[in-house]
Amino acid sequence: MSEVTAEMIERGRGLDPKTSASRRRRAAKVQSARERLTTSDTGHRDCDVALLRAYSAARVNMSPASFALIVSSALLSIYWVRSDILIAWTVLTCSSLILCYGLARSIERIPEQRLMVRKWSTRFIFAEFAHGVAWAGLALLLSSCSAPTAKTFMIVMPLLASGFNAMVASTIPSAVFATIMPLSLATLYGVDLPDISDPSLALIASVFAAQALFFLLAKRFHRLSYESVLFRAQKDELIAELEQAKANSDEARRRSEESNLAKSRFLATMSHELRTPLNAILGFSEVLKSEFFGAHAVPAYKEYASDIHSSGEHLLMLINEILDLSRVEAGRYELKEESVSLGQIAEDCRHLLTMRAEKRDIEVIELIEPDLPRIWADERAIRQVVLNLLTNAIKFTPQGGQVTIKVGWTSSGGQYLMVKDTGPGIPESEIAIVMSSFGRGSLAHKNAEEGTGLGLPIVKGLIELHGGEFLLRSRVRVGTEAIVVLPPQRVMNALPMMQHGDRAESASRPARRTEAERLHA
Repeated sequence: MSEVTAEMIERGRGLDPKTSASRRRRAAKVQSARERLTTSDTGHRDCDVALLRAYSAARVNMSPASFALIVSSALLSIYWVRSDILIAWTVLTCSSLILCYGLARSIERIPEQRLMVRKWSTRFIFAEFAHGVAWAGLALLLSSCSAPTAKTFMIVMPLLASGFNAMVASTIPSAVFATIMPLSLATLYGVDLPDISDPSLALIASVFAAQALFFLLAKRFHRLSYESVLFRAQKDELIAELEQAKANSDEARRRSEESNLAKSRFLATMSHELRTPLNAILGFSEVLKSEFFGAHAVPAYKEYASDIHSSGEHLLMLINEILDLSRVEAGRYELKEESVSLGQIAEDCRHLLTMRAEKRDIEVIELIEPDLPRIWADERAIRQVVLNLLTNAIKFTPQGGQVTIKVGWTSSGGQYLMVKDTGPGIPESEIAIVMSSFGRGSLAHKNAEEGTGLGLPIVKGLIELHGGEFLLRSRVRVGTEAIVVLPPQRVMNALPMMQHGDRAESASRPARRTEAERLHA
């Protein structure tokens, strides 16, 4: 857990103003992205807006080239058309170009939220249609000339103009069609259909085929642009969602840290506040139970004092377990490591619980491999682990059952401790429950002895602090195996130099590890 600052404690669960404003901006951005993608007239408003802006940018950038094409067409047509007529046509065509340019400039100043896609698409289509009509006027002027070269120029000029305008308005296919259609009709009107054997007929067919190809290419380019914009919009939306998810994750982590801090402070305070009166309860109940100052006038008082003392000890045990678990979860449990013997600790714990096992007629079998080296560990933590496992095994083993304690080598060179009982077992669906804090299986609820549900989580946490592993295996109506595995790094292998007579003893070591491997597998 990251370090908790005093500022976090002071403000509690509330957010600072800067963080709140940042979250509101991200939420507004996500909402805006969703609305742009779901409220369009065509179903993808963001894509339509992007295509309209792409058209406006192309029209604005290509306006100088369009103006140069108009002027050059007028200058080349002066051989066949009167100059005053060409000046009027140039003014009219430039006016239509200015109309397209003005609309393209206007859309750049409109915010996306106020931009109406259908309305502006229609405006662009009519503007391009007017521009196409203006170009068609030049085709009609050339068609009135009798010179063969004028007819040829009248055929080539629409092809050039159509290709140029199709490139500019390709993001709006309808605008491309609106530009090409007047030019095609004017060319068709101005050409006298010759005999089918006339070679000019092939030229006219090529012109119309080229214009159809321009239109198809414009539609294809529009499709590619549409997909590119759609992917970009989806990527932006995904990025916004990820930013929001990250913000939620950071907020959840911050709340978790603060709640963990609050829990630690609460437990520290309550443990002190509870232990102070609890010590008095345990002390005076011990005096009353032992009748240090004389026998009770009523014999039942001694039994009551014994119940009070037992309840106080149970409450003290609960407080200690909660504190231990909270320290383990918070990473504040400090290991006081020293050289200890896992087999000796297991034997001591078995001896402590012998009377409890005998009361229930449970046989405790001890299988500790001899000559195990010592391990580097926290003796108090390891002792608590063994006591918790043995207590659980004795508690849930029926009368006349059997509990087995095994200590030996693992296949990797570490050491293991296994506590196996012949109890009713744990259903597979409840193993995750019993491994969680305060989790108790169905068998624990039916058992007469109450528990806190913290024994196994504490075992798991303490073993993981040592770099080991805790395994719980169980079969219903067969029994349960709790295995604690300590890594090889914990085993102290500082042994004296091997002598010639010790080789026979060392030769048995691989066999022992193989047996331990079988138990651990």
